[in-house]
Amino acid sequence: MIPYEKRPYRPGVGIMLLNRQGGVLVAQRLDMPSAAWQMPQGGIDKGETPLTAAWREMREEIGTGKARLEAESRGWHTYDLPRDLADQIWKGQYRGQRQKWFAFRFQGEDRDIDILTEQPEFSAWKWAEMRELPDLIVPFKRRLYEELVAEFGHLARAA
Repeated sequence: MIPYEKRPYRPGVGIMLLNRQGGVLVAQRLDMPSAAWQMPQGGIDKGETPLTAAWREMREEIGTGKARLEAESRGWHTYDLPRDLADQIWKGQYRGQRQKWFAFRFQGEDRDIDILTEQPEFSAWKWAEMRELPDLIVPFKRRLYEELVAEFGHLARAA
């Protein structure tokens, strides 16, 4: 196994899906025992652009593509997994993720969101206020969520 400090970041995307009132979709992972909530995210498949991956992940994780792209992060954001978790996830190949984030405005109704997808990842979902996001996520992603709130904060308004 590669030493933790020498492991690369897994390339991925994140999705901030905002409703018409400015709420952000967050969900609880099936595979995490904590009460933490997170925004949809996932890896970039070979040959995919980050934006294509974001659209795919949205459909795979929350069962909808009823959204309009509003913003893309200026750069890539990273987070490090805790060492013990890094050894268990992704076969110990990565130290964390390097993500391009996209903000979308949801164009559907709540009933269009379906977390009971072909390969479910979430047990529950809800709309949260953007300013709450850093307090809802697991501690090792808190800095990332603070950066996202700062970058996309102007979108937390009714549309």
